[in-house]
Amino acid sequence: CCYKNLADLGLELTFPETNSSLILVRKVPMCFMEREANELRRKRQPITKSIVEELIQEQIELVQATGGGARGTLPLTFLKVLASQACHGAIKFNERLTLEESCELIEALSSCKLPFQCAHGRPSMLPLADIDHLQQEEQPKPNLARLRKMVRAWQLFGK
Repeated sequence: CCYKNLADLGLELTFPETNSSLILVRKVPMCFMEREANELRRKRQPITKSIVEELIQEQIELVQATGGGARGTLPLTFLKVLASQACHGAIKFNERLTLEESCELIEALSSCKLPFQCAHGRPSMLPLADIDHLQQEEQPKPNLARLRKMVRAWQLFGK
């Protein structure tokens, strides 16, 4: 019952008539192959087979739990693969950026629905102190209304 949905996601399966428990994988989604290439570049074991097995098991459990009625969402297995890819291509802590790259990054984050965390839920930005004002005798008062808005945004989108 999941065959069409999986095919739409790029996973083509065939079921030989001679063996009812055998599933042949004819095609896998490109994101699985890209993840495999990343693993092989790092001299790790191939993982496509285990990802496909995880996806098939996930779909079996979904059909058993819902009677085949829950469809239309991206399977968790895909989300995990895509989140991993996003993190591997991300800017890492202590990586130097030019002013232009920093501005582009902030502009790109401002268009995101969840700009405060990565795909795995780790913080992607943290508030910094304004060091220039620390040396002044008269420190400016914090803009509490703005801080409350930022905290509220963090509570709504940051978790």
